[in-house]
Amino acid sequence: MAIDKTYASAAEAVADIPDGAILAVGGFGLSGNPMELIRALEARGVTGLKVVSNNCGVDDWGLGLLLRNGQIDKMTSSYVGENKEFERRYLTGELELELTPQGTLAEKLRAGGSGIAAFYTRTGVGTQVAEGGLPQLYNADGTVAKASEPKPTATFDVDGEPQEFVLEEAITTDFALVHALRGDRHGNLVFNKAARQFSPPAAMAGRICIAQVEELVEPGEIDPDAVHLPGVFVHRIVEVGTGIEKRIERRTVREES
Repeated sequence: MAIDKTYASAAEAVADIPDGAILAVGGFGLSGNPMELIRALEARGVTGLKVVSNNCGVDDWGLGLLLRNGQIDKMTSSYVGENKEFERRYLTGELELELTPQGTLAEKLRAGGSGIAAFYTRTGVGTQVAEGGLPQLYNADGTVAKASEPKPTATFDVDGEPQEFVLEEAITTDFALVHALRGDRHGNLVFNKAARQFSPPAAMAGRICIAQVEELVEPGEIDPDAVHLPGVFVHRIVEVGTGIEKRIERRTVREES
């Protein structure tokens, strides 16, 4: 029997995401944000979400839409970015934040999707990332309500020299939301340039991965060598078209001479 993972709409694809769900969401800045899936979650009004994503969009775009509505309780991110509402909610105790080095975050997601429980890395050794004490949740009066715990460390020989490493646990989530340039009905995905950053590891980490694609093609139309993410990691796919709005977080252009 043929495998057809397509859904008629973004609303249908996210219809069973409950309050309190843990989500991995692709995107780097505003590049690769799965906007139609995010809008569908916004419309459903689900709350208490715990989101793992490199950043939280901006105030009126990307995950910032869910944040401004109070639908997100916790972010696991590496970058606060341009989102002033993110900063305000974090500092006033309305949002829990687990700051994670960017490469470590990507590897925690990839490891989770690969069945690896934890891994050692030198990133964060000698800092609060390893030693604990990073503020994760503030009280309304500005005092720290919750701080990060110390992480196990170990020493390994690297090029004949002992080096300290910190143990990082992998991340798996209930759902993953990603945006791709192209996909087929079996779920094989192709990403466009910078939109390929966190999207594959985020997709891998989700027990159920939902992908919105600009172009839906038939199985076999994508060269197997061109597939960026195999369909085994993707469970639902929605075509959103090529005319969707795409924004640039911070446009930098040269002044006219």
